[in-house]
Amino acid sequence: MKNFLLEVLVQEMPYKFVESGLGQLKSAFEKLFLENGLKYKEIKGYATPRRLAVLVENLDSQQEDTVKDIKGPILKVALDENGKYTMAALGFAKKNDVKESELYQKDGYIFAKVQKKGRLTKNILEENIENIILKLQGSHFMRWSNFEEKFTRPIENIVAILDDETLDFKVIDKKATNKTRGHRFAQNKEVEIKNPLNYLEDLKSVNVYADIQERKDLIVKSASDLAQSHGLCINFKNLDDLLDEVTFITEYPVPVMCEFNERYLEIPDIVSTTVMSKHQRYFPLYDIKTGKLSNKFITMANFVGKDKESFDNIKSGNQRVVSARLEDGIFFYNEDVRNSLESKIEHLKGMTFQRDFGTLFDKTQRIEKISEYLCKDLKFDDTLTKDTLRAAKLCKADLSTKLVFEFTELQGFIGENYALKSGEKENVASAIKEHYFPLNANSELPQSKEGMVVSISDKIDTISAVFLSTQKDKKKKRPTGSNDPLGVRRAAIGILRIIIESGFRVDIEKLIDFSVRQIAQEFNLEVELTLKSELMDFITDRLFVMLEENFDSEILESLRKTSPLSDLKLFNQKCEDLKKEKDSKEFREFIEQAKRISRITEGIDKKLLDRSLTESILKTDEEKNLLRGSFEIKTYDLKSVKDLYKLTPLINSFFEAVLVNDENIEDKNNRLALLLKLRSSFDTFADFTKFKKV
Repeated sequence: MKNFLLEVLVQEMPYKFVESGLGQLKSAFEKLFLENGLKYKEIKGYATPRRLAVLVENLDSQQEDTVKDIKGPILKVALDENGKYTMAALGFAKKNDVKESELYQKDGYIFAKVQKKGRLTKNILEENIENIILKLQGSHFMRWSNFEEKFTRPIENIVAILDDETLDFKVIDKKATNKTRGHRFAQNKEVEIKNPLNYLEDLKSVNVYADIQERKDLIVKSASDLAQSHGLCINFKNLDDLLDEVTFITEYPVPVMCEFNERYLEIPDIVSTTVMSKHQRYFPLYDIKTGKLSNKFITMANFVGKDKESFDNIKSGNQRVVSARLEDGIFFYNEDVRNSLESKIEHLKGMTFQRDFGTLFDKTQRIEKISEYLCKDLKFDDTLTKDTLRAAKLCKADLSTKLVFEFTELQGFIGENYALKSGEKENVASAIKEHYFPLNANSELPQSKEGMVVSISDKIDTISAVFLSTQKDKKKKRPTGSNDPLGVRRAAIGILRIIIESGFRVDIEKLIDFSVRQIAQEFNLEVELTLKSELMDFITDRLFVMLEENFDSEILESLRKTSPLSDLKLFNQKCEDLKKEKDSKEFREFIEQAKRISRITEGIDKKLLDRSLTESILKTDEEKNLLRGSFEIKTYDLKSVKDLYKLTPLINSFFEAVLVNDENIEDKNNRLALLLKLRSSFDTFADFTKFKKV
C-alpha cells in the first residue's frame, strides 16, 4: 500500500471553479482506479485559489496478477484430420504467449489460460495524470502562452509523489516534482513534500491552509473573535455564499477590522449589508446587545505578516471603497423616496420585460389578473383580495428606482421599504418583498397569503411567456440547466413549493391555461396545441425532481398521465399509497395482469370503448364474471386501489378460458372492448406498465 499526492499549482483561479475543479479531479481518479482494479482507503481533496490537490491513502502499489480463459478458434479450424493443431491454433498460442501443450479444448473451441501480470500503479499514474488534468472543464478556459492546451489559468507547478518517489511525467511544459510553492508573501517561498501524508502541515509552514473546511473554520473563528473583542457579532446564518467565496479566494485568511461613517446607517440596513456582503465580500457586524447594524465590518485579507503599515493600508483601502459605494446608496435612496412607490409604476412602461412580450408594466397588469383569478379560486375574502391585488399592482414598481437599478439584488426588499414609506399597509409591503421568494430552490418561501399569490402569479406569467416565445421563434430553445436566463426552472420549483407547503388547492393545469390565454390575447397569438402539454410536462418534471428523494421513478412515472398538477395534495397521497403497496404480493400479482391487458390492447381502436357490454351478449362465464367484477372509479382512495386486487383471479380465469382474438368478429370485439374498459379504469389510478417485473 502506498500514499499518492497530486497538486496542480496555477495562477489565481475564479473562485467558482475551485470547488468544481476539485470535484472533477477526485471523480477522475476514482474512475481511473476502478477501471484498473486498484483499491484504496480514501481520496481526499484540498484546494485554495492557486492549487487543486488530491491525496490518496493506502493505494495498491500494483494491480493483482490475473489468470483468464481465452477462447480461440473453433475445433474444426484448430485441428486437422489427424487431430493435430493447425497453424490457426499455433498462431493463437503464440499470440497469447502460451505453449502448445497448454492449449485445451472446451465446448467445441480451443482455449488457453493466459496469465496477466499486474501493472505497477506508478506506471498507470504516469500514463494518465496529464490527460486527467487537461480534461477538467469550466467556463472561460483558454490557451496560455504558445501552448495549444486549454486550462482555467496558467499552470505553474506540478507535484506528484507516490510515497517518497516523484513520478515521471509532464503536463504541457511542467515536469512533475516533489516541491511546491507557498503563499506569495511567505518568507519561505518553496517547500519539499517528502511524504504525501505531511502535505497539509508542510504547506502550513509556508503559510497555506489547503484544507477547505479547516480554512473556513479559521475564517469563522478568527472573524468572530475579532468582532467579539469590539462587542460585535456576525450573523453567519445568512452569509453561506459569502463564506464560501471568501474561503475560495484566500490561502491564509486574516481578519481586518474596518469602519465607515455612521451617517450611512440612515439608509435601510439591507442597502448597507448588500453593498458589504454582495459587492465587496465584507462581513457586516451587529451590536451584541441591541442587534443593530454597526458601522464596523470585517474584511478577510489573504495576507502573511504582522507589520502595522500593511494592515493600515488594507484597512484604509477597503474603507475608501465601501464609503464610495455607500455614498452612492444614500444618494439614490434619498432621490427615490421623494415620490411614492405607486408613482413609479408609470416608469415601467419604458422597461422591456421580454422581447415581443411587452414591458414590465404589461407584465404587472397580467400579474394583477392572475392574482385576481387565484383569489377567487382560493375563496379569499374581500379584504384579503383587495390587499393581494394592491401588492400585485405595486410588486414591480421598485425596478424603476435608482437604487435597484444600481443594486439589483435589492429588488423586492427596497420595494417593501418604499411601500411603507409611501403609507402602504404592512401586509401589502411584505407581499411586495415576498413575491420574489423563493430566491433559489431551497430558500425561504413567502409567509403571507398575499405574498404567495403574487409570487405564483409572477412566476407562472414568466414561464408562460418564455414558452410562448419559443413557439413564436423556433430558433429559441426550451429552458435547460445551462440555458435559463429568466430562471424558469427555478420559478416552476417555486410555484410547486409554495402550493405544496401552503396547502393551497390550486389546479396548476387550469392556472397554466389562464396565464397562457392572457399573453396570447394581449399579443394576438395562436397557441399551438402542443404548447400547453409541453408546459405541463416541464413543470411535472420539476415536481418529479423535488419528489425523487421520497418516491422512486416507478411510482412517479406511473402517475405522470393522471394529471398530477391538477391537485398536488392528492398526487402526493397517490404516491404515498403506491409506495406502501408496491412491494406487496397482491399488488405485484395484479400489475402483471394489468400489464398483460395493456399489451393486448395496445393500438386497438378506442372506439370500442363506446361499445355497450352486457352479460347477455358475452359467451363465457369468465367474461361475465370479469364484467360483473369490474367497477367504475369515481373518487380516489386507497380502498379503491386494494379493490383492484379482487380482479386478479377473475383476469387469470378469463385468460385461461377465453381466446381474445376469436374468429367470430363480434366475440373478438366484445372481449377487446371489455379489456379496453378495464385498462381505461386502471389508467385513472396509474400506468401500471411503468412498474418493473419482480
